[in-house]
Amino acid sequence: MVFPAVAFTDTPSADLQPAVASPLSPAPAISRPRLHDEVTARLRDLIVENQLRPGERVPEMELAASLGVSRTPIREALKVLAAEGLVEMQPLRGAIVRAFSAKDAQDMLRVIALLEEFAAREACSAPQERINAVLDLHDQMREHFRRRERQPYFALNQRFHEAVVALAANETLSTTHATLAQRMRRIRYVGNSVPDNWGAAMAEHEAMAQALAARDAEALARAMREHLMNTWPRIEQAAQRAAEGY
Repeated sequence: MVFPAVAFTDTPSADLQPAVASPLSPAPAISRPRLHDEVTARLRDLIVENQLRPGERVPEMELAASLGVSRTPIREALKVLAAEGLVEMQPLRGAIVRAFSAKDAQDMLRVIALLEEFAAREACSAPQERINAVLDLHDQMREHFRRRERQPYFALNQRFHEAVVALAANETLSTTHATLAQRMRRIRYVGNSVPDNWGAAMAEHEAMAQALAARDAEALARAMREHLMNTWPRIEQAAQRAAEGY
């Protein structure tokens, strides 16, 4: 298995630099915390995109070699992913990509729907500039959808939901939502792999954006709940098509 390389090294030197940088625009030094964040994000993406599959052992040595780092940032990243519920640390086996049952996924989606429904009612009272920022995320999503750019679309999709929750200005709500949303990222990514599913999800996002722009709290709450409740049937359909070889 070959993974895309991270363009940094974890050498503990004060002049740590990206591996490739334009001589016309030298990049600033990258701190060790930045390296840690980049490696964590890369491993998280490998799980979300199913390059590291549920139930598989995470190949630390292979990842370290492919990403151009030592095992230390890999292990640090795995601790973060374990805290997020994406991997499990098992004695003698190391890190295993966590597999969620159908019931696990449905339970999490129901709770996320309740959280986002609550957040939606609070979000419509947020300052206009913050609402505009969320609507801008939606506009960017629409453009990626038009171009059929699934990965950047999905990343913005996650940011949109997080941003709506953040409009509620409730730290407990945001923290709880973030934990569940991270665990569901891979499963929700699979749900939009069917073109019709993706189009339907985008239409639901249009309804959310319209309700938020109008500050219609009940319409936004209803749209967000329906969107989450429609997610599981899409996941089931995508999984069935994959099993049938489509």
